[in-house]
Amino acid sequence: MSQASPASGDPLLHLRQSIATSSSPVLSTSSTTDYRTDDLALATHLIFESPALTPYLLSAPTRFISSDKPVDLRSIWFAWQHKDDLIAEYIASAQALNDALGSSEANAEARVQNLVFVERLDLITWLEGSSDDSEYIKPLEADSAAAAQAAAGATGIPGAAGTGAATVGGAGVRLARSRNPVLQAIYNNERRMGDRNTILRGIKPTDFSHVRKSAEIYLRAGKHGNKPGAANAATTANIGGAAMMPNAKPTKPGRRPDPIILLSPSASSTLRMSNIKSFLLDGTYIPPDSTSASASTSILHVSRMLPSIDSSRPLRFILVDSPDQFKPDYWSRVVAVFTTGQAWQFKSYKWQAPQDLFGHVLGIYVGWRGERVPESVKGWGRGVTSVAVEKWRGESVGRWRDREVVESLWSSIEDQMRKNGWGASGPTARG
Repeated sequence: MSQASPASGDPLLHLRQSIATSSSPVLSTSSTTDYRTDDLALATHLIFESPALTPYLLSAPTRFISSDKPVDLRSIWFAWQHKDDLIAEYIASAQALNDALGSSEANAEARVQNLVFVERLDLITWLEGSSDDSEYIKPLEADSAAAAQAAAGATGIPGAAGTGAATVGGAGVRLARSRNPVLQAIYNNERRMGDRNTILRGIKPTDFSHVRKSAEIYLRAGKHGNKPGAANAATTANIGGAAMMPNAKPTKPGRRPDPIILLSPSASSTLRMSNIKSFLLDGTYIPPDSTSASASTSILHVSRMLPSIDSSRPLRFILVDSPDQFKPDYWSRVVAVFTTGQAWQFKSYKWQAPQDLFGHVLGIYVGWRGERVPESVKGWGRGVTSVAVEKWRGESVGRWRDREVVESLWSSIEDQMRKNGWGASGPTARG
């Protein structure tokens, strides 16, 4: 296979050659190597040092095409760096990087494109040199011209009818098959064959998150299998069962449905399933990945007295970070949504437009004291309450302001529930 030299200015081909020679490029915040960095969220250039110093903008489009659009060099480099990741790990890493890019001044508009499994496999195979062909990479202009010239000359070569296809160029361009009419008719009826990956996995990404949630039930049951009541614990852990939504069982007369609070599943959220309970109950903020935080779970319950709703007994709130297991009537019980300002969080919600969503439920944004509220949150209107907590300094001592923030949030939730018609017996129907 003939390859263009790096001087051709093609970042894909340059990257492939650097991998073959084990001369890895470096990330930089400028077009020189004086400002090297290991943080892809801060970098603006990918610089190749061999055979000559050649910088490329990470935002530059490449010849790799996904969804009829060229993929930028940042997404290509990210896919290569995470070539050994499982699908879930790759998606989570891409989301975390996009969150970091959003808060970066130099790359605030940049985003890493999440390649589907087949595209990522095809790209990695081509970069490693295991394959000379890629159906997602456009040919170089020089290769296209060579292919056309070779195809035109093939008709005048004796015996060319039986030579099959020829391959040239760094993008794996295939020349047209023989012009023999009989063979051409056969080739026209060829059926494209898939490999084991396309046959087993298909061409669309599949969300297996429900399998993970189901597996947690059995793993938890196995872990506590020798303890009394382990079977009951496993049963109540089922997010789709009665523990998730008490109304899934035949409702007892007079039993009040539990209100629901939705959290953001974003990895950049200050409050997640691991630290939300201690925050709302104890009035103290701890980082979600702290050793003091609880083990991550799919559902939590907290109880709180709201006198204007029911002065005789506390309300039990259900906390989840996904509405995947919701039935349509569950949305009437959602009273608050914690958000980081990222609209993708609402794609699976009943109300997908933020202004529409926060016209029905209370929005809550929790940021850091001293930092500005994102413009996206401000643009969603008065339906979103913004509060700030002190940044974590390594210990919970002296965090007395956290209690003030928590009390203000509960007050806002209570006011919103009262406006939406919540009473001692539950909510009134709303659209």
